[in-house]
Amino acid sequence: MRFVPVFFLALLLAACNGPAPGPYHGTDLTGASYGRSLDLLDTRGQPRRLGDFRGDYVLLSFGYTHCPEVCPTSLLKATQVRRALGEQGERLRIVFVTVDPKRDTGEVLEQYVGAFGGDIVALRGDEMQTRLAAQAFRVTYREVPTSSSYAMDHTMVNYLIGPDGRLRLAFQYDQPVAQMVEDIRRSMAGERTAG
Repeated sequence: MRFVPVFFLALLLAACNGPAPGPYHGTDLTGASYGRSLDLLDTRGQPRRLGDFRGDYVLLSFGYTHCPEVCPTSLLKATQVRRALGEQGERLRIVFVTVDPKRDTGEVLEQYVGAFGGDIVALRGDEMQTRLAAQAFRVTYREVPTSSSYAMDHTMVNYLIGPDGRLRLAFQYDQPVAQMVEDIRRSMAGERTAG
């Protein structure tokens, strides 16, 4: 009869000694001092800044249109996340920034993101603007020669930016859609509680 209470006591002690589970599956970036500026052009050549999305949540990623797998998978997941959020998804903007401005013209980008959904915002800049945008979000990238041309090796992360323009969360490439949805809902609920 003593086995059950001792067993549960051992479990309780193990839980107290181990790290407390965080509220998010992704990485909590609340209070991060980076990721506060984004000055690029949209596919029609109009200037866009991070402040343009104030009041909405933004799911931001960096990539390029010739990316064979990671970038299209990331954009597909982003659209799945928005759809799974239901009505809350109306407050989630998907923004894709190219790290390959030489090949990714406005027209190319517009066709590319259009294949995933008509309201994805694609941004580009010249080489310096691209570098500054990537640095602002701690994203690295570089050209890697291939037999026929080149590929872009780049950081693959999806950032969730809150309606205040501040970083909230970072999702890794392999983060399941269900976990992303849960985290974004939790972040949105926290906003309502705080407000």
